[in-house]
Amino acid sequence: MLKKILKIVGIFLLVLVIAAIAIPYFFKGKIMSIVKTELNKQLVADVDFKDVDISLIRHFPRLAVALEDLSVVNRAPFAGDTLFAVKKIDLALNLMSVIKGDKMDIYNVDIVAPRIHAIINKQGLVNWDITKPDTAQTTPADTATTKFALNLQQYSIEDATIRYDDEQGDMGMLIEGLNHQGKGDFTQDLFTLQTTTQAEGVTFRYGLIPYLLRTKTTMDADIQVDNKTSTYTFQKGKATLNNLELAFQGFFKLIDDSTYGMDLTMKAPSTQFKDILSLVPAIFMQDFDKIKTSGTAAFDGYVKGTYSATQMPAFGLNLAVKDGFFQYPDLPKPVKNIQVKMSVNNPDGVPDHTIVDIPAAHVEMDNTPLDMRLLVKTPISDMYVDGAAKGKLDLSKVSQFVKLEAGTALSGIVDADVSAKGNMSAIEKQAYDKFYAAGSILISDLLYRSKDYPDGVKVNTLAMQFNPKNVTVSKFDGQYMGTNFQANGEVNNMLAYMLKNQPLDGKLAVKADQVDLDKWMGTTETTAAATPADTASAPFAVPANLNLALQAQVDKVHYDKLDMSNLSGNLLLKDETVSMQQIKANALQGNMEVNGSYSTKNSKTNPDINMAYSVQNVDVQQTFNAFNTVQALMPVAKFLNGKINSHLELTGKLGQDMMPLLSSLTGDGNLLVLEGALQKFGPIDQLASTLNVSQLKNFSLRDIKTYFAFENGRVKVNPFKVNVSNISMLVGGSHGFDQSLDYTLQMTLPRSVIGKQGDALVTSLASQASAKGIPVNISDSIHLNVLLGGNIMKPTYKTDLQETTSGTLNNLKDQATTLVKNKVDTVKTALKDSLNAAKNNAVAGLKDQITKQITGQKDTTGNKAQPVQNAGKQAEQAVKSTIGNIFKKKSN
Repeated sequence: MLKKILKIVGIFLLVLVIAAIAIPYFFKGKIMSIVKTELNKQLVADVDFKDVDISLIRHFPRLAVALEDLSVVNRAPFAGDTLFAVKKIDLALNLMSVIKGDKMDIYNVDIVAPRIHAIINKQGLVNWDITKPDTAQTTPADTATTKFALNLQQYSIEDATIRYDDEQGDMGMLIEGLNHQGKGDFTQDLFTLQTTTQAEGVTFRYGLIPYLLRTKTTMDADIQVDNKTSTYTFQKGKATLNNLELAFQGFFKLIDDSTYGMDLTMKAPSTQFKDILSLVPAIFMQDFDKIKTSGTAAFDGYVKGTYSATQMPAFGLNLAVKDGFFQYPDLPKPVKNIQVKMSVNNPDGVPDHTIVDIPAAHVEMDNTPLDMRLLVKTPISDMYVDGAAKGKLDLSKVSQFVKLEAGTALSGIVDADVSAKGNMSAIEKQAYDKFYAAGSILISDLLYRSKDYPDGVKVNTLAMQFNPKNVTVSKFDGQYMGTNFQANGEVNNMLAYMLKNQPLDGKLAVKADQVDLDKWMGTTETTAAATPADTASAPFAVPANLNLALQAQVDKVHYDKLDMSNLSGNLLLKDETVSMQQIKANALQGNMEVNGSYSTKNSKTNPDINMAYSVQNVDVQQTFNAFNTVQALMPVAKFLNGKINSHLELTGKLGQDMMPLLSSLTGDGNLLVLEGALQKFGPIDQLASTLNVSQLKNFSLRDIKTYFAFENGRVKVNPFKVNVSNISMLVGGSHGFDQSLDYTLQMTLPRSVIGKQGDALVTSLASQASAKGIPVNISDSIHLNVLLGGNIMKPTYKTDLQETTSGTLNNLKDQATTLVKNKVDTVKTALKDSLNAAKNNAVAGLKDQITKQITGQKDTTGNKAQPVQNAGKQAEQAVKSTIGNIFKKKSN
């Protein structure tokens, strides 16, 4: 009997195990289909997830369903921004509700490693408004339409990162390392939700002022949830910010999807100064538990009213510190006599009615007093400021009373005595008689060195004088990254920049002895084994709140493989863009000038560039080796020695290594070879060997000018002339950024310069012409067409005496048409007609003229020009006359 029972139990367990393994697979397809359908039904966003993990064991006896690697990416106007990404969302479902397929009851939810980025843009639009609008607005929502039902008992959030950016209100919050748990019976209309929360760091910024900076935070609260009125009442709430403990109470109410009511108060039960001191990150993170303190403090605040897109609640914040004192036990000197009184008050929720008042703040470091006061009113409509600061600080003594991060060195003297009073509108309207500002800040012998700045930043002198109009920088000199610099100028809206985050407006003249941009941009290798990913920094992001004009003069500049001297020009930093105006320098044994812009407004990782380069009398080989752009645009320069002039205009993007993305480049330019030599260029060397023409090897070039344009990875070169001894060539075609070649050369050369092998080639070509019905004899002047293909390092070529003549005209026509495609749409018809006319004139007498020229017959008309050469000239002239003005054509 016992054996039978054990056998039955064993069979039952086996069936249960098999079911636990098999059932998830039976329902996986149904659940994935339902999840995707529900998400697409409810959201206006791009939703994706990697997989659905289903198990009967993980939450037995409930069915466990986990969405893995879920992401929600916004559409316009926040296209490309990731609103929500999560490693896993794990649900516990009622198995029978899944089997029936009517509704799926959810009992608990675990969210692992979510990343949330909430944004309010400058127009007031929010990126979390992704639910589709309810078309049935006159009737209540029909909850029966969804296949999910909440019977939630508990939930958890693990290792979350939440970022909130309010561009319109100029505030931001970052919560890192967030863990949160909640328990309660969500099936009830009225229940108590027990919550615990911990965060490794909370940062909150309003304007330029960081009220919290990487503050370690915890919160425990029992919340009474009233589902009928959507009201959440904090019955018992306790929070800590670093060492500061807060008690809070009140309620939070959802009025509709975008409106919230609230009445919350908070207060610090403790009166110890040490708790307030813990909010200073640099102090809290350095042996805070060992610090000696004394003094008292008080802190309280409230939020009351309605929050919506057009309304804010009233709020207030009060802080008072009396007789504050602290000293590290292993440092010789204390910071003492700390007195602070501050209040932030808004009585009705109107942002412009906010008042920030710090009537007095005092601190003594090494018996040196620092004092300040500040009053700010009407911050939105017309900010009123009344503030002053006075004190002298020896920075070399800071390490005697405050612990600095390991490897940090600090020294120098800061002497400040400044004051200001009046409305910002007076400065904006240049009514300087209605705004008072006076005083100075003098910084001398400042040295700062840290792990991030191992070379150190040194300021010998920084002298600033304040007046109602601006802040005058009378002297600014120092050293950074091996650069000695001096600057002077003026800043016109320092207060608006500091208090309202308006763009800093000013003009500075800067001089420097030498600048190593590899160091400044962080592109130098730190170790021999370092990879490019290790050594290259992200592109320099141009700050959005700058409007600075810089007039620069630098003796020497080094960047990558380029060395420049006597650099001068103007830089304008505005609207997240650096505009370069007449940046001139000596480089590459010649001169260069750059105009254009570099912008990170559209993308911080792939900056936009718009450049115009002009180089005069530069060395070809040095230019080729210095710029990877030149290597792509002019690969033949690898085989060219000598001097060139060139003008190049381009637009495109940079990669994260600050190098151009070749596929993004478009533009055009011209190239003038002043004097040079073409050496070891494969196609010409092979042709020279085939024809036994020594003049084609290592031939000299002089005053050769051509125009080119590039886009979609190819460079189109306008036909240009080359003359070598008694040999003339007309060259045109294109090459790719991948170094592929597609060129046509029309050559005219005396028969006397070719050897036996070349003579045999010409005889063979003449025979081919005769086989096609054109009886010819060889004359004293030979006309060849050479088609170059293949790759710049492995070129191929093909020669033809006759049959490629008309094809060459078509080839040159296609080159010219493609070259100016985007620039001469209005003259396409004229270009086509001109080329067709040239082509028809050449082809009309082609047969007779080829016979005459190859057999040596005289031209009874008296025209000694060769017909194939004429055809090339006509095509060239047609192209030049049509597009000459577009390229601002100069005489060759």
